[in-house]
Amino acid sequence: MPLNRILVADDEESMRWVLSRALKKKGFTVDLARDGDEALRLIQSNAYDLAILDIKMPGLSGLELLDRVRELKSDLLVVIMTAEASMKNAVEAMKRGAYDYITKPFDLDVIDAIVEKVTRAREMTSQVSLLKEELKDRYQLEKNIVGNSPAMREVYKTIGKVAPSDITILVQGESGTGKELIARAVHFNSRRLGKPFIALNCAAIPKELLESELFGFEKGAFTGAVERKLGKFEQANGGTIFLDEIGDMPLDLQAKILRVLQEKEVTRTGGNQAISVDVRIVAATNQDLEEKVRHREFREDLFYRLNVVPIHLVPLRERHEDIPLLVEYFLAKTCAELEIPPKQCSPDALRLLTAAQWPGNVRELENTIKRAVILSSDPLLTAADFPGLRQQKGGERLPAEDLSLEGIVDMKLRGCLANMEKLESGDIYGMVMVQVERPLIRFVLEKTKGNQVRAADILGINRNTLRKKIHELGIDLKRD
Repeated sequence: MPLNRILVADDEESMRWVLSRALKKKGFTVDLARDGDEALRLIQSNAYDLAILDIKMPGLSGLELLDRVRELKSDLLVVIMTAEASMKNAVEAMKRGAYDYITKPFDLDVIDAIVEKVTRAREMTSQVSLLKEELKDRYQLEKNIVGNSPAMREVYKTIGKVAPSDITILVQGESGTGKELIARAVHFNSRRLGKPFIALNCAAIPKELLESELFGFEKGAFTGAVERKLGKFEQANGGTIFLDEIGDMPLDLQAKILRVLQEKEVTRTGGNQAISVDVRIVAATNQDLEEKVRHREFREDLFYRLNVVPIHLVPLRERHEDIPLLVEYFLAKTCAELEIPPKQCSPDALRLLTAAQWPGNVRELENTIKRAVILSSDPLLTAADFPGLRQQKGGERLPAEDLSLEGIVDMKLRGCLANMEKLESGDIYGMVMVQVERPLIRFVLEKTKGNQVRAADILGINRNTLRKKIHELGIDLKRD
């Protein structure tokens, strides 16, 4: 993050003039103050990257002004100047939070060195701040991507394989399936972590504005362009750009995206200078791009450059086994956001949610859960709290057998424990495990016709462990 604006405060006009001239030659905007009070007013009303303050000035001294700066704008870096090279002044300035301390008279090379040092410090601070935010986002993201179905496990494996490289990715899936979450997961697991992640929905911006959004524009490029603006590609330099709904991009812009992929450079609207960019592209669409290519609505060459690694997100109706997990996640998330006691779904409500079509996918499920949580005053949500859900099989509910094993166990547990006012210490874990293990071992013994060696092998446990379980659980081998 380069320096732009510097404040120089000194009661000596010659010193103000020399510093102003030298800094302006370096391209900085420089404001001048002849005393501490004027400097304080400027600091209160403007944003500065660096303040160079004389230690002795009329009104507020440099050290007194430094104290005020720490109170008002703690991120402003301050350099103290003094004509008295005393240890006391130097120690006091640094104790109060000065970034550096210089003694008059000094060579202008000293100022150049300080400005360069400050620039590096600000860049480092900016990178650390960005990294902290991205790590926070990554933690949230890892909680947000929910699903353990075979389809989602394949997505996770693909992310793990392609994230470390810079290969271009095309995420395909219906609206509401979480395409941006996948793009962020790719970025947060790549070497570009700590660099920008910039997202742009190509369908949400008018076509006439999309080019300047992507590539930026120069001052005077068109009416209203009163200053230069960086485009999304320049903003994402060093990081990742996510182009959502790329199937809606006009053909002329598709050609320019192809050039970015091939040449790794952009040209701002109204400009003629090619600007190099180092950006990874992750594109997404809810359309059939191959079909659009056949109808000449999407460039074939761009499609093949984007579709190097396709990631397909299946609709929620094709991974019903993930719904109980998603319901539990959205319930907890919504209650936490609203700062209300936790709520749960009854078995019939969970069965209803699992059987629904969800044309809006995960986004629709989240909104449905949120609406039910807000409107219901009961801690246990029932089927009546979810009116109007579209379901499979001509509107009929799916039978319980269509639920995942985890979903069935979850529903049974909630049903058994729903009437308990609070969970008290006891042997609930042991009770539940007995209820799960007994039918499991009986089933495997039945399938192996009582062959304990084979049953232990299928269960993945030692034969002695199996014999111990049979005894502890009171399984009648004659009956089984």
